Amino acid sequence: MPTAAHKKSKSSPRRRSEPELIFGDLWEFDPAPESADPKLQARYRLFIGGKFVAPKSGKYFPSFNPATAKPIAEIAMASPADVDAAYQAAAKAAPAWANLPGAERGKYLYRIARLLQDRAREFAVAETLDGGKPIKESRDFDVPVAAAHFFYHAGWADKLAYAFPGATPQPHGVVGQVIPWNFPLLMLAWKIAPAIATGNTVVLKPAETTSITALKFAEIVQEAGVPPGVINIVTGAGVTGAAVVNHPTAAKVAFTGSTDVGKLIMRSTAGTGKKLTLELGGKAANIVFEDAPLDQAVEGIVNGIFFNQGHVCCAGSRLLVQESIAEAVLKRLRNRVEVLRVGNPMDKNTDIGAINSKEQLDKIAGLVKAGQAEGAEMFQPKCKLPREGWFFKPTLFSGVEQSHRIVREEIFGPVLSILTFRTVSEAVEKANNTAYGLSAGVWTEKGSRILKMSTELKAGVIWANTYNKFDPTSPFGGYKESGFGREGGKQGLADYVKLT
Repeated sequence: MPTAAHKKSKSSPRRRSEPELIFGDLWEFDPAPESADPKLQARYRLFIGGKFVAPKSGKYFPSFNPATAKPIAEIAMASPADVDAAYQAAAKAAPAWANLPGAERGKYLYRIARLLQDRAREFAVAETLDGGKPIKESRDFDVPVAAAHFFYHAGWADKLAYAFPGATPQPHGVVGQVIPWNFPLLMLAWKIAPAIATGNTVVLKPAETTSITALKFAEIVQEAGVPPGVINIVTGAGVTGAAVVNHPTAAKVAFTGSTDVGKLIMRSTAGTGKKLTLELGGKAANIVFEDAPLDQAVEGIVNGIFFNQGHVCCAGSRLLVQESIAEAVLKRLRNRVEVLRVGNPMDKNTDIGAINSKEQLDKIAGLVKAGQAEGAEMFQPKCKLPREGWFFKPTLFSGVEQSHRIVREEIFGPVLSILTFRTVSEAVEKANNTAYGLSAGVWTEKGSRILKMSTELKAGVIWANTYNKFDPTSPFGGYKESGFGREGGKQGLADYVKLT
C-alpha cells in the first residue's frame, strides 16, 4: 500500500498514459478486482487433428491458481501414444498446408489474430488465474502482443521469396515445440505463428503448470477454420515433452525454457538431422551510468526485474551502477520498492502477483537464503503478503560479489543483485562475466557510449534507456548458455524454412 503522501484524491484519479509503464503509478489503491468470465472448463482434453480428444491413459492432472494454491481445472496427461497420434495428424496435414498459397495461409493467421483480439479479456483473465501474473500485464501485454505476432507473420506468409532473395524457402514439415510457463500464450504465438506462416505443421506442448490458455487457443484454431492437423496441442509433464522432442517425425524442434533442459534436448537431437533452436535462461546486466536520467532509470530497473514477478528469461537481474551514483540509485530503488503492491493478481493495481508454483517459490527462497549466507545486504519492503497462495516480496541485494550464487545463477524471481563499477571497461567486463548471453540494458545520455557498449556486450538483445520492450518485427534470442536461433522478425522466419 502506498503511504498517504502518495495517494491521489478520488475525484481525480491518476491514469497511465503509456501502456508500457507497467508498474504502480501511485494513485489510490482500489481493492476491487477486475472481473470477466474466463469460460474455464472443469476438464481440458488434448487437441489432435482438429478435435479435442481424451488422453489414451485416461489420466488428468490439476492446474492451480498460484494466488490461492487451489486447483482450477484438470488437464489431460498425454502419453507417448498421444504424442504419436498428434504427429500422425500433423504429418497428414503437412503436404496440403505446405502447398496452400501463402496468401491463403496468411488469411488463417489473420483470423486467429482477430479472434484473439475479440476474446482478449477472456484470455487475459484466464492467463492471470492460471499463471499468477497481474491482470494488467496479461491485459496490456501478453494477449495484445500475442495477437500482434499472428498479424505480423500473416503478412509474411505470401512474401517469403522477398525475405530470402535468391533462394527458394521450403517448410521443414512437422515442427515439435515446447514452451515455458512464464508467458504461456505469448510463447505459443512466438512458436506457432512463424511455423504455420512458413508452411509447417505443429505439435506443441505447453508447460505443465500453465496449459489452459493453450487449450483455449485451440478453440480459436477451430473457430478460425484452420485445417485439421495443422496445429496440435498435447499437454503433460516431462515425459510428454521428451516424446515431442524425440519423435522421429519432427523435422525441427523449438524449445524455450531452462538451460539445463536445453542441454538435454541438444544431446537427444544430436545426430538426428533435426533443425534445433533453443531460447534458454539469462542473467542480464542492467547498466546505469552516472549521466543517466535517474528517475527514468529507476523505473526501467523496476520494470526490468519485477515485471511478471521476475519470471522473465531476459530480466535485468544484475544491476551495475557507476560508483559515483550508487548511493543515490539505491536510495531511490528502496523508496520505489516500498510502494510496489504485492497481492491479488486480479486487482488492476497489483504490481507483483503470485509466484507460478510452490516449486519455484522454494527455489527463489533458497537462493535468497544463499545470498544472505554469503554476506550480501538484503532489503525487502514492509508489505504483508497474502495468507493464501505463493507470493514473495520484491528483494534487493547490495554489497554482492561476482562469486555469489545470486549473481551467477538464474533466480527467475523478483530478486535484484546490485554491483558497482567505475569505468566503461569494468562495466563491460562484469556484464560479460556470466555463462549467459541473452539480454542487457544500458542507461546513459551519450549515444556514442551506447554504440560502444552494444558492440562489446555479449548479449542477443540490448536495450538503450529502456527495458523489456518487445515487438514482432524485432528478433529475440541469445548466445552462450542462453541458446541459439532467433524468434521474431525476418531472422525468426529463417529457422522455420529450408533454403534451396
